[in-house]
Amino acid sequence: MLVFAIAVVLLAYAAVGLGLRGKLPGLPADLVVFAALMVAAHVAIRRFAPHADPLLLPLAALLNGLGIVMIYRLQQSGRNGNPGLQVTDLPSSATTTQLLYTGVGVAALVAVLVLVREARVLQRYTYTLGALGLVLLAIPAVLPTSHSTVNGAKVWIIFGGFSVEPGEFARLALAVFFAGYLVSKRDVLALAGRRVLGITFPRARDLAPVLCAWVATLLILIFETDIGTAALFFGMFIAMLYIATQRVSWLLIGVALFLFGTFVTANLFHHVMERFTVWLHPFAGSNPTGIAYQPVQALEGLAFGGLFGTGLGHGQPYYTPLVQSDFIFSAFGEELGLVGVMALLLVFGLLVQRGLRAALGVNDPFAKLLIGGLSFVLALQVFVIVGGISGLIPLTGVTTPFLSQGGSSLVASWILIGLLVRVSDSARGPAPQPIQDEGMTQVVRAG
Repeated sequence: MLVFAIAVVLLAYAAVGLGLRGKLPGLPADLVVFAALMVAAHVAIRRFAPHADPLLLPLAALLNGLGIVMIYRLQQSGRNGNPGLQVTDLPSSATTTQLLYTGVGVAALVAVLVLVREARVLQRYTYTLGALGLVLLAIPAVLPTSHSTVNGAKVWIIFGGFSVEPGEFARLALAVFFAGYLVSKRDVLALAGRRVLGITFPRARDLAPVLCAWVATLLILIFETDIGTAALFFGMFIAMLYIATQRVSWLLIGVALFLFGTFVTANLFHHVMERFTVWLHPFAGSNPTGIAYQPVQALEGLAFGGLFGTGLGHGQPYYTPLVQSDFIFSAFGEELGLVGVMALLLVFGLLVQRGLRAALGVNDPFAKLLIGGLSFVLALQVFVIVGGISGLIPLTGVTTPFLSQGGSSLVASWILIGLLVRVSDSARGPAPQPIQDEGMTQVVRAG
């Protein structure tokens, strides 16, 4: 399956060469290095997690490779005789840089497998990682605008030519904290309460965790003007709370708080209301200087792609600002069409399904919660960005995992894959077997 994924990436690169220049390109060093990185990741997984789900790495490799190919395609716009516009904010080294971040991500995956031999080891650091996650979220808010703001979102740490989006890593740290906290408090949150209309609602004093998460979400929305991170943070907490307690009432409370917070912030803060205005009336500001120019260009690209797309290298995705990052899905939609984007969504769906399957199969409650929450937030992230680009929901500034240009998102996505691999190895491995040793029963792992 990994060989198949790499072959698809090579075919996509060949299609880009045919589309841009009318001839097959030579085998680039970047894709050779990419294939070597994926093989190295495979060897590491076979060494440190031999029972892990064999589909996780091929699925992630396919998405990562297609993202590199699309960044290369956009980087070539306006060059080599192509009549299209050049993407002005995409440097000539963009493909190599994305490949470098892929290498860092694969190294992070291997580090997770080596250092985290059992997911429950992370439970020891529940509150440490919780504090670290909050600090990572708070740093951009206290930094000067020149060191923290890109395109209106105050979510970066920028010094010199180096930039990192700490929220991508904060999400992983907070997932560990949520899992550890909810495992220890699950009985209280799941059993106590009052039954109303067939639904058991929690006691008032048990609402503190969800209210704290809600307030933190509003603070992110207000001080960092980042709707996407706020939505993912709160959505992950509510999902993990539901997984831990199996109470529908927590979902109802979470949705009610989200809708109320959205209504209040939209009426108090201009940048939130602006997102709703663009969503409801996009073509009112679709001129090049209007606030809806970017999403309208993306919508027109999707429409131009139609059912089967224009073909890689034949479209004009470069008309959409920041198409290589937040709007890379619209580039795939234009050149691969509805069929292509549905295939991409299927790959994401399979990745989420394999994560949820690992969560169901593992016996450790902490690992079950952690991987269930991370699988859900991956699905939510894809839904939020694809729904925003297609006009289904208001647009929020989040990346498409593995596909979008950007180091923080890519490295964090590979760390997530490392955690999925580790838990799936525990879930699929042979069960412990009791043996007799000098009259004492010990439990050892088979093999």
